[in-house]
Amino acid sequence: MSDRIPQATVYQTQPAIAKALLGLAQAAIASGLEVSLIHLIKLRASQINGCAFCQHMHANEARHDGETQTRLDVLAAWHEVPIFTPRERAALGWTETLTLVAGKGVSEEEFKKVSAEFTQTEIINLTAAIVAINSWNRIAVGFNFIPKFD
Repeated sequence: MSDRIPQATVYQTQPAIAKALLGLAQAAIASGLEVSLIHLIKLRASQINGCAFCQHMHANEARHDGETQTRLDVLAAWHEVPIFTPRERAALGWTETLTLVAGKGVSEEEFKKVSAEFTQTEIINLTAAIVAINSWNRIAVGFNFIPKFD
């Protein structure tokens, strides 16, 4: 397998894409949301979207920043295991809801769950982080970016 359009070509041709998405992601991170939480939502959205490039990158980043392999191993089944905090569970649920928005929309129940753990400002920042990773995923999946394995 190979890239449909090489990553470097995409960002050299349209550098505003990377600049805008990096800005959105940085705004969410600078907001004060926990870095560990950001890693989990990036990885979970990437799993849902089938983005191998982003899964590989974000799992490595999460481990580098102290995330345990055990939690990464079961992230796709977070509903079934008690090792994620209520705040993480709310963020993961919101991530799944927004990532799959075209199929189900957003229910009041889902919004209440995230609102129970996050302030309005945090929900806005969490949503920005989810929008950013979903955008990156669509670029990487669309152009078939291949992870670099060591």
